[in-house]
Formats: sequence, C-alpha cells, structure tokens
Amino acid sequence: MLFLVAALLLFGAVLGTVAHAPLTFTAVAAAVIAGWLGIFALRERHARRHGSTH
Repeated sequence: MLFLVAALLLFGAVLGTVAHAPLTFTAVAAAVIAGWLGIFALRERHARRHGSTH
C-alpha cells in the first residue's frame, strides 16, 4: 500500500511538471522516451529468440 501511495505521489509530481512545460518540449521528451522503449523492446525480443545469456 505504501508503494502505491509513493507511486501516485511521484506520478502527480511528474504530471504537474509536464503541465507547466512547453508543448514542444513535452512532445520531444515523449518521442525520445518512446524511441528508447521501442529499442529496448526490440533488443529484448532479439535476445529471447537467440537465447543470449548476458
């Protein structure tokens, strides 16, 4: 339960920060994060298919 409260507080702080940032900055940051997550997902999929053990 404490984890949930901390997560919601952090989520609120992040959304509050984004609300005051310019729209272009928010869009660029979202694109960078989405790209990073996409690359991570592709690398994970590739590693699972080829049985890589890092």
